[in-house]
Amino acid sequence: MSDTRDLLARIDSAERTLSHFAETPPPPSALTRAEPSTGERWDAGQAWAHLAEFVPYWRMEARRVADPANAEPVAFGRVQSDPDRIARIAEGRREPPPVQMERLARELSALRSWLTGLAPADLQRMGIHQTRGPMSVREIIDRFIAAHLEEHAAQLGELEMPEARR
Repeated sequence: MSDTRDLLARIDSAERTLSHFAETPPPPSALTRAEPSTGERWDAGQAWAHLAEFVPYWRMEARRVADPANAEPVAFGRVQSDPDRIARIAEGRREPPPVQMERLARELSALRSWLTGLAPADLQRMGIHQTRGPMSVREIIDRFIAAHLEEHAAQLGELEMPEARR
């Protein structure tokens, strides 16, 4: 448990922030700051749809990597251009933020249950991401879930306060 305490605290904090933003959505016309690597800008619906789709995806990928049946590090993950990722974001973008938040909260609860049951050795099991290379289960959860939740919470916060985007 101590190996996951900081991850769980960050996830909890991001969830509280996101819950607030789900209750007070920004105007539909608000767009995120441009993504530095692509220049892409999202509306709030796209950001919420992505939040609701990425947590279950990365939880399942981390579970695959943590599986003790894998004698060697397994390939895992996806990249931003993944067609399934893009389709899920497009499909979910019109759902209201409270609906997306309910889905996200269920997924975060499942993630917490799984994380609290992991042994320290499980967190150290390694997988190979196609662009980032070797990563432990702990690093997968840190980068692809905890940090990603924090990034999108900040992004939605900027939508609520457009002056912060300038």
